[in-house]
Amino acid sequence: MHLSGRLLCWSLAAGMAGAATETLFHPEAGWWPLLWPLPWYLTPASAFTWRILRLREKAAQRQPDDNDDLPTGEWAQAA
Repeated sequence: MHLSGRLLCWSLAAGMAGAATETLFHPEAGWWPLLWPLPWYLTPASAFTWRILRLREKAAQRQPDDNDDLPTGEWAQAA
């Protein structure tokens, strides 16, 4: 999960840096129009991956209910 969180943060940072570079310097390289939007395409994918892994982590940490120890018949008999 930590790797997907880092990917999310770095893709956002790279997207912002690329947008700032595009705005301030207007690069003329032929590959630039293909490269600078790439981090913005990675951001939703990494956010989705992070969210799925986070939900799985929370589900694994959830504690079972204490009331499920005894079947219904034994519970009534103990009372």
